[in-house]
Amino acid sequence: MEFMILDWIQTLRTPWLDGFMVFVSSLGNFGAVWIILAVVLLLIPKYRRVGALLACALLIDLVVCNVLLKPLVARSRPYDLNQMMEYLIDRPHGWSFPSGHTAASFAATTALLLGRSRLWIPCGILAVLIAFSRLYLYVHFPTDVLGGAAVGALCGVLAAMVLRAWEKRKKLE
Repeated sequence: MEFMILDWIQTLRTPWLDGFMVFVSSLGNFGAVWIILAVVLLLIPKYRRVGALLACALLIDLVVCNVLLKPLVARSRPYDLNQMMEYLIDRPHGWSFPSGHTAASFAATTALLLGRSRLWIPCGILAVLIAFSRLYLYVHFPTDVLGGAAVGALCGVLAAMVLRAWEKRKKLE
């Protein structure tokens, strides 16, 4: 079933969309766009709290996805199982589940939403585009992307809980 979805997505390919999806996916490499956003927000006093929330969500996501889940699940990537595809990017190393690009994107979006930043709307759109790009580029299964979105959202919620507990503790001191 998952290969049917991936193969259907391949019917959408055009030269313009190929370039766009490579670009969108590259924004998620190493969580770079989200890390840059967190740093920028941390540098602006008015947005420091939401920047801290975003940074915390990304750190939790890094541990949950890359240290815990990927090695535990150890799922092969679609291109390992179907080597007949023409690939538009270098094949990523590491395991497939969950999608790290998607998880970081949804962790960031959830943190922004819970931090009451209006940036969550454009970042949410970017998160969906990054998630779809991973399917388009044939580097993740649909369940990897869905799992990444769920894990990322959970990491954003956990970050909000951690930050709230830290703020409460700081008030008591």
